[in-house]
Amino acid sequence: MDDAPATTTAATPLSQGELDKLTDQLIDKLKSVYDPEIPVDIYELGLIYKVDVSDDKDVAIDMTLTAPGCPVAGEMPGWVHDAVMEIGEIRSCTVELVFDPPWDPSRMSDEAKLQLNMF
Repeated sequence: MDDAPATTTAATPLSQGELDKLTDQLIDKLKSVYDPEIPVDIYELGLIYKVDVSDDKDVAIDMTLTAPGCPVAGEMPGWVHDAVMEIGEIRSCTVELVFDPPWDPSRMSDEAKLQLNMF
């Protein structure tokens, strides 16, 4: 009987180059998801609050909606998950809906404001 503790292999930390590449890919994928009521992607709308990438390439995303009663509230996290998982190196993705702080139009990029004629 072997009483030696089990060893676990720690993930190799991502290099800055790997993280930069993954960040660009994540932004591209997030920009492919649109709020069906607004012709602007969720990234430019400012609906993405946080994206964390672990050394194991597990992605955790906090996002919000333009309104808590958004008709696609139950579907949009799945759309984000599916888009992120299209990146071959990503091992897993969790998407959490958060409503604090509440979203408001000041979170939108200048590009989104231009698209919506809000300047």
